[in-house]
Amino acid sequence: MTSPDNAATPLAAPPWQDLAGGGPKITRVRTILTAPENITLVVVKIETSEPELYGLGCATFTQRARAVAEAIDSYLAPQLIGRDPADITDIVNSLFVSSYWRSGPVLNNALSGVDMALWDLKGKQAGLPVWQLLGGRCRTAVPVYGHAAGRDFAEVEDRVRGYVEKGYRYVRCQVAVPGALTYGAPSAGGSDVPTSKLSPNAWNPDAYVRVVPALFAHLREQLGDEVHLLHDVHERLNPSQAVLLAKALEPFSLFFLEDLLAPEDLGWLPTVRAQAATPLAIGELFVNPAEYVPLVRDRLIDFVRCHISAIGGLTPAWRLANAAELFGVRTAWHGPGDVSPVGHAANLALDLAAPNFGIQEQHVFNSTAMEVFPGCPEVKDGHLWPSDAPGLGVDLDEELAAKFPPVEPLVKDAWTRTRLPDGTVQRP
Repeated sequence: MTSPDNAATPLAAPPWQDLAGGGPKITRVRTILTAPENITLVVVKIETSEPELYGLGCATFTQRARAVAEAIDSYLAPQLIGRDPADITDIVNSLFVSSYWRSGPVLNNALSGVDMALWDLKGKQAGLPVWQLLGGRCRTAVPVYGHAAGRDFAEVEDRVRGYVEKGYRYVRCQVAVPGALTYGAPSAGGSDVPTSKLSPNAWNPDAYVRVVPALFAHLREQLGDEVHLLHDVHERLNPSQAVLLAKALEPFSLFFLEDLLAPEDLGWLPTVRAQAATPLAIGELFVNPAEYVPLVRDRLIDFVRCHISAIGGLTPAWRLANAAELFGVRTAWHGPGDVSPVGHAANLALDLAAPNFGIQEQHVFNSTAMEVFPGCPEVKDGHLWPSDAPGLGVDLDEELAAKFPPVEPLVKDAWTRTRLPDGTVQRP
C-alpha cells in the first residue's frame, strides 16, 4: 500500500506553511522491503514535487518488518503528503504524538524511516553531506570494531590477530562455551562435552561466567595491551552473575562490556558500578531516548549503545549524543546486519560530527548488498571513511532490490527463544 501522489490540503501542515508557495512538497511516501543478505531490511522513500529529489531512511526492525511497513504506509504517509520536507523537527514531533500512545520499536522504526529520509532530502537540497549539516566533522575517519568469534580460545586469538593485521585497533571477542548454546560464537562441538538432558544445546550462564574471564586472560597474555577488546553479554545473566562477571573482567581492561544487564534489571547498575571499573555500554534494546536519562545523569554507563532507528531516527540520536556529552558519556551506535546501509550511513554521519564519539560497530556488507545500495559505507584500515556525497550518500536500486524479497517473519530468529538447561525461556 502506498500513499496518494498528491493531496489538496496536507493533513498535518503547520500554520506557517504556505500551501500555495513554491519549493518542493512531499508527494509520495512508501516502504521498500528487501533482503540482499537474507536479512529483511526496511527502507522508506520520500518523493517530492521536484523531479528526482527524494530521500531514503532506515526503518529496519527485521523481526517485525511488515508491522513497521504497515505503520508507515497506513498511518504516517497520509500525514506527510503536501508537507514541506524542510520542517524536519515539526514533522517528527507531530508524527510522534499523532498516535497518542507513542514510542515502542514498531512506531519508532516507522518514524525513523521518515526522519532519516528527510535528513537525506535536506542534504541533497543543500548539496552537502548530512554530517556537514550537523556541524561538520570532528575526526578524519571513524574507527570501528570487528567481531572475532571462535570455538576455542586459540581460534578467537587467531581472528583477533587477523583484524589487527588489517589495521583494526578494536575487536569484540566471543567464544563458544562447551556444551552450551552461546551468543555470538559457533558451537564448541565435541562428543565428550556434557549437555543438558532436559534441553540440549541450552544457554548455560554458570559455565559462561567461568569461561569468559578465562578467554580474556588468554587474550591479554598472548596479545598484550595494545588492542582494545570488547565483549557482548547480550543481557543473558541474572544481576548477581552480572556483578561477578564485571568484577572478574576488570583486570583485563576491556574497552567496554556490552549489555551486561537486561533493561528490566537496570536498577542493579549502581551495584555493578560500585564494585567494578569495567566500562559499560548499555541500551541496544532501548526504544525511547528517555530511558537513558537516569543512566547518563547518574554516570552509570560509559557508552550509549542503541539501535538509532529503534529510538526514532537520526534526530533523537543526535539529541541524545549532545545530552550524553555533558556527562562524559560516549556513543557506540548499534551497527549489525539488520541495520540497512542507509542506517549505517546515518550512524557514520553522527560518528563524524559528535565530539563524544566512542566507537562504531561495523557490518561488512556483501557485494550484492553493495549493488542494491550504491554508496554503501565501506571499511578500510579498520575505519569508516566519509564521502562528500550530499545527504546520507546512499542510494537504492529498486529493480535489483525487488529480486531479494523479504525473509518470512521469524524464519531466522530461533535465537530469540533461547532456553536454559531446564527448558526455561531465557531473554535472548
